[in-house]
Amino acid sequence: MAKHLVNAGHKLNVFNRTKEKANELIDLGCTWYNTPAEIAANSDVIVTIIGFPKDVEECYFGEQGIFRTIKPGTILIDMTTTKPSLAIKIFEEAGKIGCESVDAPVSGGQVGAVGGTLSIMIGGKKDVVDSVMPIFQAFGKNMIYQGKAGSGQHTKMCNQITIAGTMIGVCEALIYGAKAGLDLNTMLESITKGAAGCWTLDVLAPKVVKEDFAPGFSVDNFVKDLNIVLEEAEAMKLALPGVGLVKQLYMSLKAKGQGTSGTQALYLVLKDLAGMRN
Repeated sequence: MAKHLVNAGHKLNVFNRTKEKANELIDLGCTWYNTPAEIAANSDVIVTIIGFPKDVEECYFGEQGIFRTIKPGTILIDMTTTKPSLAIKIFEEAGKIGCESVDAPVSGGQVGAVGGTLSIMIGGKKDVVDSVMPIFQAFGKNMIYQGKAGSGQHTKMCNQITIAGTMIGVCEALIYGAKAGLDLNTMLESITKGAAGCWTLDVLAPKVVKEDFAPGFSVDNFVKDLNIVLEEAEAMKLALPGVGLVKQLYMSLKAKGQGTSGTQALYLVLKDLAGMRN
């Protein structure tokens, strides 16, 4: 995503917890700073995309965090998939010091990030969102304004709920097809073009067939997202039994040491449950 911004002509200041991972960007002319606070003191727009909600909290509110040195008028864009309540907290804190905040989580995985085709779900003030749209256009193809602060994160939770159910369906279809003696690639040629067609079938199902469980998006991160969904649902007094089931299946996968595998590794748990260990 950062490389797309560089290619679009933006001047970037960069920070990462592991500096070596930023070396390619530094070689492209980006300026390295040692902390989020240093980034904040030297930037007009700050984009964050990190990992877990606790990481976002530290990045914004920690001793070396953004809010320690941020300049009035700065626009914050958090693209991490995190808690809607945390997005609102950042928005409110930014407002106290004359800054603006936008929550803009993405979908499309590593493929979308590299290809510049991410789907971006955006919450915040409409005029602020409009002002930073050229940033989103550098690496996104589907940028939709969802509403007030937190709305982008809530939309991402809808995305993850949908993926959770879809992943079970795709994996069980592959298991059923294998048991029935079908050629799985040929089967996929048919069903990807019909009513079942979806990103998971197009991108992840072929990886399962090849027994490629490398992460585009990891099990650990997906479990994090499902936990957020269930926490937010509980706060709204909403029952989501399907999400609860998928989370338990992924927790079983983590227990098998597959936390760093891609989400398509759910196939391994469902295959065992289906009695197809061989």
